[in-house]
Amino acid sequence: MSKTKTSYFCQNCGAQSPKWLGKCPACGEWNTYVEEIVEKETSGRGSWKQANQKEKRASTPRRLQEINYEEQPRLVTNDQELDRVLGGGIVPGSLILIGGEPGIGKSTLMLQIALMLSQTKVLYVSGEESESQIKMRAERMPHSSANCYILSETNTQNIFQQIELLKPEILVIDSIQTLYSKHVESATGSVSQVRECTAELIKFAKETGTPVFLVGHITKDGAIAGPKVLEHMVDTVLQFEGDRHLTYRILRTSKNRFGSTHELGIYEMRSDGLRTVSNPSEILLTQREELLNGVAIGAMMEGNRSLLIEIQSLVSPATYGTPQRSSTGHDAKRLNMLLAVLEKRGGMRLGQQDVFLNVAGGLRVDDPALDLAVCASLISSYEDTPVPADICFAGEVGLGGEIRAVHRIESRISEAEKLGFNRILVSKYAVKGVDLDKFSIKIVQVTKLEEMYQGLFL
Repeated sequence: MSKTKTSYFCQNCGAQSPKWLGKCPACGEWNTYVEEIVEKETSGRGSWKQANQKEKRASTPRRLQEINYEEQPRLVTNDQELDRVLGGGIVPGSLILIGGEPGIGKSTLMLQIALMLSQTKVLYVSGEESESQIKMRAERMPHSSANCYILSETNTQNIFQQIELLKPEILVIDSIQTLYSKHVESATGSVSQVRECTAELIKFAKETGTPVFLVGHITKDGAIAGPKVLEHMVDTVLQFEGDRHLTYRILRTSKNRFGSTHELGIYEMRSDGLRTVSNPSEILLTQREELLNGVAIGAMMEGNRSLLIEIQSLVSPATYGTPQRSSTGHDAKRLNMLLAVLEKRGGMRLGQQDVFLNVAGGLRVDDPALDLAVCASLISSYEDTPVPADICFAGEVGLGGEIRAVHRIESRISEAEKLGFNRILVSKYAVKGVDLDKFSIKIVQVTKLEEMYQGLFL
């Protein structure tokens, strides 16, 4: 009997080592190496279709000019948010990985998409739920489809046998960590199994032109569970985010070979499934009956979509010695920079003040155009004077206290005008060459922070 061969794999990045290591030399993580059984490469291993092995030929290099290219139409779903995030629809033969926390709604989203595509044959493979459980969840949704097929299976060889018989146009795998292949003698969910199963699905997707959706678990740090190479193997990586205690979910792109990586889709979780939110600015703005201190509205861009979000801040004297600096949804380092600018250029004594900043709606923002709104919110809380409710902000603040121009200012102005704001503060240099007469909203042009302060708080 031949001796069983084993090797050690890092559970964080997938690096391989012949012996156990305390610290992974590739990713720097500690105590992540686990021993797994490995097997030598055999003929036909990793192939989704063994029958075609004899018919395939080795690829030969060709000149770029000799390659014929025909643009394939994308498969447009009825979900506008998903189409926007994917760059206009589902690309044939693409592999899409969707990650998110447990209970966030990944399976609900995938089942809802499968039911929406009533004219497309969809195979939904679940390794976590039984067929009756999926049926129970589908009964709550308003959509129905006669072309949605359910398969409860975890063996990739059995899944490909059913694919041969059914020939689906879209394949959904829920989840990739539950699949296992007979070609690898490792536990389900291990690095070797996840990598092998994904490689087989990639081979199937590219050879048949069938789009494949993979649902993936995430670690406690928020990264996709399994080897890091998994994210490099797929074409698109989507993150499904949100607080389970709130009703809104955010679908964000972290990698997309066929579109922008800055798009954002917003859903509302209901008892009958996920509802697309066509106008997210309305849900990101708090409906309040009276003016509050420390609240300002900023105009930001997320991909091609303009959003108006609410910035909330609280500035109070420090009573526990060292002042606290806390931000939710905003970069803490950028907050410290803006506080330094306000103290140096504006003369505000913020060194002995506790500062708390919050972005309403659970969003994480990194648009520099929100600097002006953050500063207005901080000044409002510090001066105990509310910002007028009919004004919003769009501008980047420099270290000298100057207001710098931001891109796509016309989209931000149009969104503010659509939502009923009467004034918007922008940089004087951002509106050069822009026809201001076509906007009914008053555009206030400023160049320094002191101009904004004098116009609002004096």
